Amino acid sequence: MTIIETAKITSKGQITIPSQVRKILHLEKGSSVVFGLGKDGIILLPCKVVAETPYTPKELKKIEKIIAEKGKIYRTPKRAKRHIKSL
Repeated sequence: MTIIETAKITSKGQITIPSQVRKILHLEKGSSVVFGLGKDGIILLPCKVVAETPYTPKELKKIEKIIAEKGKIYRTPKRAKRHIKSL
């Protein structure tokens, strides 16, 4: 393993990723990273976070219909799914 730089952990458990490492990994403000554990230590990799809907296309159609008709708003996906199943 090649050591490039070191960093200190703050009282809140945060670290600043050294600029040299950010350049190597092409990390910019707002970038996401994933941490993994390897046999030699912690692995830090850039990653992409993609939002996924918890609903099937059929459920989404039902939700859109309900919203258009009644304007119903659900606080959680679980409650919406429960209501959809009851239809």
